[in-house]
Amino acid sequence: MNAKLKETILNPIFKGNPITVLVLGICSSLAVTVTLKGALVMALSVIVVTGISSLILSLLRNTIPGRVRIIVQLVVVAMMVILVDQILKSFEATYAIDKQLSVYIGLIITNCIVMGRIEAFALGNKPIPSLLDGLANGVGYGMILLIVAFFRELLGSGTLFGLRVLPAGYIPNNLVILPPFALILLGCIIWVQRACDKDLQEK
Repeated sequence: MNAKLKETILNPIFKGNPITVLVLGICSSLAVTVTLKGALVMALSVIVVTGISSLILSLLRNTIPGRVRIIVQLVVVAMMVILVDQILKSFEATYAIDKQLSVYIGLIITNCIVMGRIEAFALGNKPIPSLLDGLANGVGYGMILLIVAFFRELLGSGTLFGLRVLPAGYIPNNLVILPPFALILLGCIIWVQRACDKDLQEK
């Protein structure tokens, strides 16, 4: 694997994480991280949509007129989101989670990460690097969602993936399941990342 391709894969997960560095996708990270199940389904959905949409639009990049490129991007992303939503609805194990996430799956269409990577990368690069870039950005997004959801579900409900892990006498902290606590957790993650990576520290 050459250095450029390696950077394409690793950068969105660590140094160029779309949530902690680029501050994209914040709304969904606050809304769907009450449980690990919800966060995992949302993360996988974004990974699939971002990766496949980037691949398709990279393949079409030389045939899309500049004046309608945004419309074409929205159509492709919307098609992928509808497909993912229908797949979630078709399985009993994921149907309840799809209902729980409600409108947030549909709002992937307007997720800045998806549209941002298409504009910034897929429209100017070959299909395979574009696919990897899309998948990597989805993984970076999903990683932060799962970290936040881990602490929110553990401290807010005493469970992980719906299974009780803290003693039965543990009193759930209702503050943890509110969006402001998710924002506090995100702030802590950003602080730790910037403290460990000098390149991200403001001069």
